[in-house]
This record gives sequence, C-alpha cells and structure tokens, in this order.
Amino acid sequence: MPTDCISYQNSGYFSPLMNDYLEQKSDLQSLYNRFPSLENFEAQIEEKKINFNGNENSNEKRKVLVSVLEKQYVQINTSETTLNNIKLLNDSNTFTITTGHQLNLFSGPLYFLYKIISTINLTKELKGKYPSQNFVPIYWMATEDHDFDEINYFNFKSRKFRWNAESSGPVGRLSTEGLADFFDIFAQELGSGKNAEVIKKLFKESYLNHSNLADATRFLANVLFGEYGLVILDADNPNLKRSFIPYIKEELTQQTSHKKVIETVEKLKDYTIQVNPREINLFYIENDLRERIILENGFYKVNNTKTVFSETEILQIVDSHPEKFSPNVIMRPLYQEVILPNLCYIGGGGEIAYWLELKSFFDAVNVTFPILLLRNSVLLATEKQSKKADKLGLTWKDLFSKQTDLLNTKTAQLSEFPIDFTIQKEHLQKQFEALFEIANKTDKSFLGAVKAQEAKQIKGLENLEKRLLKAQKRNFSETLERITALQNELFPNTSLQERQVNFSEFYLEYGNDLITNLISTLKPLDTNFEVIRLS
Repeated sequence: MPTDCISYQNSGYFSPLMNDYLEQKSDLQSLYNRFPSLENFEAQIEEKKINFNGNENSNEKRKVLVSVLEKQYVQINTSETTLNNIKLLNDSNTFTITTGHQLNLFSGPLYFLYKIISTINLTKELKGKYPSQNFVPIYWMATEDHDFDEINYFNFKSRKFRWNAESSGPVGRLSTEGLADFFDIFAQELGSGKNAEVIKKLFKESYLNHSNLADATRFLANVLFGEYGLVILDADNPNLKRSFIPYIKEELTQQTSHKKVIETVEKLKDYTIQVNPREINLFYIENDLRERIILENGFYKVNNTKTVFSETEILQIVDSHPEKFSPNVIMRPLYQEVILPNLCYIGGGGEIAYWLELKSFFDAVNVTFPILLLRNSVLLATEKQSKKADKLGLTWKDLFSKQTDLLNTKTAQLSEFPIDFTIQKEHLQKQFEALFEIANKTDKSFLGAVKAQEAKQIKGLENLEKRLLKAQKRNFSETLERITALQNELFPNTSLQERQVNFSEFYLEYGNDLITNLISTLKPLDTNFEVIRLS
C-alpha cells in the first residue's frame, strides 16, 4: 500500500489553533500538560500513577471498571487479547489510551476507523518503549449524548442513508427497532459479491440483533477491532458514576468548571472558541430525557421541565442516584480521567481544541491532565485515481489546495505564454514615477489626477489579466474538467473524504485488507496527513 503525505499545517484543513499546537507555540504551552512524544510518556506515566494509584480508592476504582466491562462483554464474542486487556486493568501498572466517538449509525464517517487505529497503534508503540507497563486501547462510546440528528445517517456512494426515528434522551439507550426497513434499502445499494455480503451481515448482526444503539455499536466496533485488543466502554453506568460523585457535587455547588474555563477562554481569544461553558455543566436524566441543570435563585431547575430541587435535595439524589447526572462536553473529559488510568486522549482537531480549554479546571480539582494527540488523518486514493493524478501532472499538495487556486495554477502551467501581468504592472508603475516627480512640483490637484490615472490603468491591466485567465481556462477546459472531477472524487462536497464517506464504500472493494493495511501503515505520533494509494 504505497503512501505519500502532506503535513497537517500545509494541508489547509486544520485551524490556526491546531497548527499552533502542533508547532508547540509558547503561548499555548500552559494549556496542556505534555506534548505527545514517546519520551514524554515517561513523566506522564509517573504523574498518573501517583494521581490515580495514589488515591486510596484506586484499587476499588479499577475493580469497578473491570467488573462493569466484564458485564458489558458478557454477550460479546471477543478476542482473548481484549479479554486479557480487561483483566490487566486490575493491575496498577496498566494504563489506558483513549479515544471517544459518537454512536454514528454504522460508524458514520471514515475517521471513526482512524481514531481507533491511532489508539491501538499508540498502545503498541508505548509497550515497545515501556515494556514493564501495560497499555490498553479504549474506545469511549458517547452513549449519553442526545444529539440524535448528528448521528442518524451515513454517506455511501454520494447518497445519504438516514434513520428516521425520534430521540430526546441518551442515544445509547435508543431502541434499534425499525432499522429493518433501513437495512433492506442499504442492502439493495450494496449489491452482491463477497464483501457486500460481509457488510450486510455486519450491519444486520450489529443493528437488527441488538436492542439498543450502545449494544449495536459495541458489537460493530468489536467485530472490526476486537482482534487488536480494543476495549469498548459504555460509561452510562451507575457504578462508574459513583466514583464521580465528589466532582458532580463540586460542579453543582461551586461551579469550578465554569470559572476556570472562562479564564482559559480569555487566553484563547485570538482563536475560534470551540465550546463555551455553562454555569453548571451537567445534564439531568429522567425517563430517558436528558436536560440541562440550571441554577436560579438558589434552586436547581431541570430545563424544559417542571422539576426543581433545593441544594439539599439535589445532593441527596447525587448520593443515591449518580447515574441521573450526565456530564456535558466540559465535564465529560473529567469523568473519563477520573474513572480511567488514562495517559492520553486521541481526537480530531475540534476535540483537541476544547480539551485545550480544560487544563486549569483539571488542576483545580487535582486530576492529571492527559497528553492530547491529534488522531491520524488519511486520504484514500484508488489505483485509478492515483494514475489520473499522475497523468494530469498533479501532486497531492495540488489536490489539497482550494479548487479555484488549483485551477488557476494549472491554467498558468498549461499556458504557453505568461498570464500574469506583474511585469507589465511594474513597468507601468515606473512610467508613473516620472509623472509623480513632475506632479510634486506643481499644483496638488494635478498630483491627485496622476494618482487616479495610475490606479485606473493598473485596474485595467488587472481586468485584462482576469479576462486572459478566463480565456485560457476555456482553451484548457477539457483538462481542467478532469482535474475538477478528480478533486471532487477525493474531496466530496469540497470537504475531507474522512469526514464524508462511510468505511463500507471502501470495504466493498478491499474487504478486511482495508483495516489491516491501515493498522500496518498509520503512525500515531507522526504529524502528517497520510495519502494512501490503494491497490
């Protein structure tokens, strides 16, 4: 599987904040614990060991975690590697590397694979570097999210397959009833063939043989990655929430997260802010509804309901039913780091951006802040597409550029004469220099007339330049149309392929070789956007 790459910074698809983070700009260094490198994990291991294992309840937390996972895996036929990894979590020398993802229907876009493969591969690299420690890859299922419209579809061969259902509570609890009709439509689109039948079987066994979205997603991820030891966690669990009780109470009574994150947001004012904190960053779950908790006049109201609690009442509920309290995007990372012996979180640019808002909050509540690693990003190109690019004289850097810039550049390259009038403009400006010398010796109104005439003639040249470019584009229209078509194939909807296309589109052609090749190719600590030429 031949590969090429382009740096994240040069790809044009990462935010200024991510580019500056990758370049370790000094202004951002107070917002993270350690930059991701194999060497930096040594200190991270020691810090987490003290912070997590040093806690008097650490053994109990590990036992609870293992017990919950074993129960969640009772109905799953998984690998010995995964079962062993679950048992290893009892050991104080075992640490986790975690990624999280929404419960997108049939995994959603391709980067679901890249997140998990980055996580699996990092645990392998760490084991090679620190053989006396154990490292377990964790996929944290976002079962408590309630944004169903974000996850109820996937794209396959330029078609959107949407699951039309209603949901207002935690999506992990959502019934999969009604997906049979959806499956019939998708199965028809898949057609026949060995790989098509594998995909049909995988969808059917995941979604039609499991009663809720959490169980369906666990089954799917386990089939794809169980052999590599992936451990899949659903943290919507009362026993796990018990470890989080002190932090839930602190949030309700002190609102520490709001105070600290607001301070950090001010430091990030020159960037686009990913998330803004609420005064209370918790939801309340009841009867499968998930609504914000709002503090008003000393009382805790559940948004869009008539439910109201005094402080005493709500704290009593925290003690008796912690599972009713669900962390939002600000508190979820803390929940993760409290219940897991975690060293590193792997996510996309948007996720890393909001994690960078959280370090001062973690410091305030005395929880070790994890290393933040940008997941692998990949562009998959078929052999046919690679040959087209070569024939058209296109580099991968060309194909990553904006389409207007790409077409302008290629038109200039194809033209047998220059279509850039820079030389003519410079010559014109030199001619006007002599006129300006004369103008400076006479009336000011003449100087204004010279300036206006210069601007008019420069503008005229620019218009001619545009018209010439347009004319040359017509002359090379056939080649430019082929370039446009190829870029649109690789970057559907002028977006990254990994954010648009479902894995099944490539699995249909390449089968399980797709995943095994990605596993063998991707290096999680590299900061390059990989271009993988499939064959």
